Amino acid sequence: MPSIAVFLGARDVKNPTFAKATQLFGQMLAKHDTTLVYGGSNTGMMKILADATLRAGGEVIGVSVKTLAYHEAPHQGLTKLYVVDDLHQRKAKMAALADGFITLPGGIGTLEEFFEALTWAQLGLHSKPLGLLNVDGYYDDLLRFFDRTIIEGFFDQTGRNKLIVASDPERLVKAIISQRY
Repeated sequence: MPSIAVFLGARDVKNPTFAKATQLFGQMLAKHDTTLVYGGSNTGMMKILADATLRAGGEVIGVSVKTLAYHEAPHQGLTKLYVVDDLHQRKAKMAALADGFITLPGGIGTLEEFFEALTWAQLGLHSKPLGLLNVDGYYDDLLRFFDRTIIEGFFDQTGRNKLIVASDPERLVKAIISQRY
């Protein structure tokens, strides 16, 4: 069974479109027999994703951080929960458990995780597929930024082409699964 590490926000959001897409994304992971690997939180968008995946019969692995337990209580209903000491260990554990990476809407922490996985791919540290769920145009400005970095010579089209972008959760899950090896 393939597994996908998903980076997303642990907060509740104002735009209900993000919550609906996150719920559908979890259902699609289960439908396509793909294990969810995520930050292990029982709050916000992370909770929506884990609950939707579990309700649809999917497996969910959480990787929580001891120091975040006050802000992001670990989900207690997961298939498996790892608790690590810090955020660096969390990202490393998620990467080790996953066949690919997908980023859903989130904040600064989500972007930090996304950029680290993208940087690792650009440096050749992994060849796992990377996806970005661009719900309601959330990542449009980031994609324009990538275009600018290519124009200015800080990034190249080969690196940019490693990123699969879709607004539809099922299309993105299928694309990542088909490229995982």
